[in-house]
Amino acid sequence: MAKAIHMMIRVLDEQRSVDFYSRAFGLTVAQRLDFESFTLVYLRNAENDFEVELTINKDRSEPYEHGDGYGHVAFTVDDLDAEHARFEAAGLNPRKLVDFAPGGPGTPPIARFFFVADPDGYQIEVLQRAGRYQ
Repeated sequence: MAKAIHMMIRVLDEQRSVDFYSRAFGLTVAQRLDFESFTLVYLRNAENDFEVELTINKDRSEPYEHGDGYGHVAFTVDDLDAEHARFEAAGLNPRKLVDFAPGGPGTPPIARFFFVADPDGYQIEVLQRAGRYQ
């Protein structure tokens, strides 16, 4: 059986990205591998072993284009309202809270979430831990 271990994104500024993921999600550097032309930084927290891999290409000075292929990565939290308020207080610019109820008004939502963008513009969904979103 396969096991998901990390997602990789290319970032322009290592410290700016490490700071964002630390402040937003409590991820810390698990390992940093420095090579001649690029650096890999693996971030994780105590919640599980899945990691965010930051790739920093040393010759890159322009922001990356995401094109139309990137969607988002998602994190779950125990208290979405408290996390949204924390993101706002930390100046992380979360978007509005959404109660996603595709059945229409009066039907229970299947998810509660908000989105936030990291310093390189990657979209991140933050979901209330419930139902299938554990």
